[in-house]
Amino acid sequence: MVTEKRKIGDVGENILVKHLMKHKYKILDKNYRKNWGEIDVVASKDETIHFFEVKTIRMLGGRVSGETHDPEDNVHVWKRKRMSRVIQSYLEEKRVPEEIEWQVDVAAIFLDFTLKEAKIRITEDINLN
Repeated sequence: MVTEKRKIGDVGENILVKHLMKHKYKILDKNYRKNWGEIDVVASKDETIHFFEVKTIRMLGGRVSGETHDPEDNVHVWKRKRMSRVIQSYLEEKRVPEEIEWQVDVAAIFLDFTLKEAKIRITEDINLN
């Protein structure tokens, strides 16, 4: 059964993918899963691979509903450790050469269904440690 949270997350990921493509990113993977974690979106631009963690927040009439912190704050230490392990698996599985640059970005997607709009805020190159 797909939860409401998962549906909203999927909408946010799809909005991010369209945004990235519009900004000349090449989408390499979406929802890359291993038993120990997942990467929401993998994209490349300017010879750098970007691993995106997507946090989607529902808004009502231009206001964030029920949130008291930034969505980026939800990328906790345990989540970063899991992401690090999944990224290493991805790099090995896809045989990405060691000299290729990569970084982790967090995309906060703010969805307002009443206003029928979305806002995107990307925090680039977060530290996984």
